Parts: sequence; C-alpha cells; structure tokens
Amino acid sequence: MRATIDIDDKLMDEAKRLTNIKTKKELVNLSLREIIRRKRLEHLISLFGTSPIDISLKDVEEFRRDE
Repeated sequence: MRATIDIDDKLMDEAKRLTNIKTKKELVNLSLREIIRRKRLEHLISLFGTSPIDISLKDVEEFRRDE
C-alpha cells in the first residue's frame, strides 16, 4: 500500500540511528510490527491477569494458535 505521510525528521533519524535500518519503508514496517506485538501482549495480559515475565514463549505460541 502506498501512502503519503508527514513524519517528523528528527524521530525518523533517531529511529534509523538506533536500529541501523537504512530505509524509511523498512523502519515504518518494523514500527508497525512492534506496535502489533505490544498490543497483542497487552491483550494477553488483560485476559490472564499476569505480567509478561510470567508468560513463556511456549505459552505465547499456544495463545497465537488459539486466536
């Protein structure tokens, strides 16, 4: 999908520097994946009332299969 968006240059430059990602496209895609990952984790925590430390990788994989 193509879109024209106005992105703060300082934020873009800092994110590129911190991640060593060279392209805007790659950086935006990484950012979207990270937001999705965090929101899914928040959702799991709200369902089970536990902290991320108490969830194992195996648990997360099982939760993903169930969705």
